[in-house]
Amino acid sequence: MTSTWGGPYRLVRRACAKTPTDGLTVKAPKSAAGVRTVAFPASLAEELANHLAEYADAGRTGLVFVGARGGVLRRNDFRRIWLRALAATGLDDVHFHDLRHTGNTLAATGGASTRELMHRMGHSSVRVALIYQHLVNGRDHVIADYVDGQIRKVKRPPHGPSGT
Repeated sequence: MTSTWGGPYRLVRRACAKTPTDGLTVKAPKSAAGVRTVAFPASLAEELANHLAEYADAGRTGLVFVGARGGVLRRNDFRRIWLRALAATGLDDVHFHDLRHTGNTLAATGGASTRELMHRMGHSSVRVALIYQHLVNGRDHVIADYVDGQIRKVKRPPHGPSGT
């Protein structure tokens, strides 16, 4: 899908959840904030389109991940697929949920506000949104350098050796 600004986006309207009483079900997200439209990097559009064409249900209401026979993908089946994908890429000890952490951290380092991050992740509470933000190595120095630059723009030079 393409938005009015020309970039790709996806609609998030449903989630898959496993409960002790109902088993695996497709339902509305946990909160109203979970129902949202999310823009994503244009560089991923072709890969997402390929995935949707080959591995997802067809149509606007189709599931993004389905089992071998087209049904709801069970957790153990998904885990096997995920582990094969990690092996093929030479990665290990990466959990699928780590992708959420990485995406939100990249958005934060790109300047997204907490409110913007909450929207992207579908969170209704600041507390939950902050769980996904991580201090990125060296970022504290980048922030300090930026603040220093802002101070230097408005700071008046001292007058003479004593500052007068």
